[in-house]
Amino acid sequence: MSAGLFPRERAEVAPGAVHVPGWLSADRQRELVGVCREWARGPVPIRHTRLPRGGVMSVRTVCVGWHWQPYRYTRTADDVNGARVAEFPAWLAELGRAALTAAYGDGSGEPYAPDTALVNFYDGAARMGMHQDKDERSGAPVVSLSIGDTCVFRFGNTENRGRPYTDVELASGDLFVFGGPSRFAYHGVPRVLPGTADPALGLTGRLNITLRETGLRD
Repeated sequence: MSAGLFPRERAEVAPGAVHVPGWLSADRQRELVGVCREWARGPVPIRHTRLPRGGVMSVRTVCVGWHWQPYRYTRTADDVNGARVAEFPAWLAELGRAALTAAYGDGSGEPYAPDTALVNFYDGAARMGMHQDKDERSGAPVVSLSIGDTCVFRFGNTENRGRPYTDVELASGDLFVFGGPSRFAYHGVPRVLPGTADPALGLTGRLNITLRETGLRD
């Protein structure tokens, strides 16, 4: 029996961590795929991030607004080609505010002012280890948008990478927001489910767009 026969419900996975299934319409997903492809071509192209100890991340990442590399943000991608990253568009901030309202309720999105986006692309073999998003100087929530193949998203605790954690399947169009007590929870992607995206989307693999407030100034 297909799980698709039953609607998936909004769920609070942990205090401040909310999953809103199917939040992005099919048209909006296709628009975002097109925009992400433009960002991936530059001015700073999509790349595998190299970690300080020499490891290379299996996901490919392109940044908007601020360039992230472990463990800091800069305006220029000095670890790639030295170019300034693409500007963070106003419409993306509006999308982030709408996402917070959808997750937390009316009025919650008004003060939210994201200024960076990390766009991660997962092929069928890519993974993301358990980590905290803590390079920002702001404790504002993180907004995560999923497009393409479904993944297993592991959302853990704020103390360590181990249990307790909850595995959530994030499908194309899903919204996941974590803030408040869960803002610095460990999380990761242990598995992508290849071939689960709608072929009409025109995407093979998974895109994850995360919006954040850096709390930084030029």
